Amino acid sequence: MAEQGHGHPHTADRDTDRRHLGAALAVIALFMLAEVAVGIYASSLALLSDAAHMLTDAGALALALLASGLARRPAKGAYTFGLKRAEILSAQINGITLFVLVVYFVVEGVRRLFEPPHVAGTPVLVTALVGIVVNLVATWLISRGNRRSLNVEGAFQHILNDLYAFVATAVAGLLVMLTGWTRADAVAALLIAALMARAGYGLVRDSARVFLEAAPKGIDPESLEGEIREVDGVVDVHELHVWEVTSGFPALSAHVLVAEERDCHERRTEVERLLLERHGIRHTTLQVDHHQDFLPTDSLFPRESGRDEGTGPA
Repeated sequence: MAEQGHGHPHTADRDTDRRHLGAALAVIALFMLAEVAVGIYASSLALLSDAAHMLTDAGALALALLASGLARRPAKGAYTFGLKRAEILSAQINGITLFVLVVYFVVEGVRRLFEPPHVAGTPVLVTALVGIVVNLVATWLISRGNRRSLNVEGAFQHILNDLYAFVATAVAGLLVMLTGWTRADAVAALLIAALMARAGYGLVRDSARVFLEAAPKGIDPESLEGEIREVDGVVDVHELHVWEVTSGFPALSAHVLVAEERDCHERRTEVERLLLERHGIRHTTLQVDHHQDFLPTDSLFPRESGRDEGTGPA
C-alpha cells in the first residue's frame, strides 16, 4: 500500500524575505546612483568602479527577488514541485558571480601593487564611510529574513562582502591620507578577494549538494534507516532516499516492511512522527507492506527456465 504525506508551503517566510530583499535593494540602488553622481563630479575612477560593484549587489538582490517570486508559484503540469529550485539556481549564480569578482580584484590588486595609481584619500574615505552605513542597513534588513534559504544567504553574502569591501576601502583611504602609501588600496582589494572566495565557495558547494540531491546537512541516511528499523513493528526498510527539494524542504521516500500482526497505517504514522520530530522531514512518501506480502524483484521477473545466472545454458 502506498501512503504519502505532503509538506506545508513556506509562503509566510517567502513573503517576509521578499519585503526585506526589496527594502535592501532600494537602499543599495539609491546609494549606487549617488555614488555614480559623486564619481562623475569628482572624476574618480575608484568611486565609479565601486559603483559598478554595487551594481552587482543590486543584481544579486534583484535575482533573489525574482527567484523567490518563482518559488511561490504552485505546482503545475510537468513541474510537480513547482519552481522551488529557482532559489537554489539563484544562490548558485550569486556564488559564481562572487568568484568572477574575485578574479577581477586579484588581477587588479596585483597590477596596482606593481603600478600603484594616484589615489585621492579623502573622497575615498568619505564615500567608504557612507558606504559602510548603507551596507550595515542592507545587511541588517537581509539578516532578518530566513537565512536557511540559500537564495537569501546568497544575497546576504553579496552585501556582507560589500560591507567588508567598504571597511577595507576606508582603512586604505585613511592610510593614503596619513602616509601617502597608495599600495594600501591594492592590499585592501586582495583581502576582499579572499573573503569573497570563501563566501562564493560555500554558496556553490551548498547549492550543488541540492542539485545533486545529496542528503540534507545533518542527516546521515544510514543512521536514519537504522532509526526507522528501530520503530516497534518495523521489520525491514528498502529503497530509502532523502534529499532537499529546496532550502528547508527535505523530502524522503522509502519502502517499509512491518510484522504480520501490526497495522500498516498505524506503523506508517509512527514512522512519519519520528521523521518529523527528530529530523524536521514533513514531506514523506512511504510504501508500507506486511513483511510476508513482500515479493523481491527477482520473484517478479523470474529467470528463464533451464538457465542459471553466470553459468550459461544448463
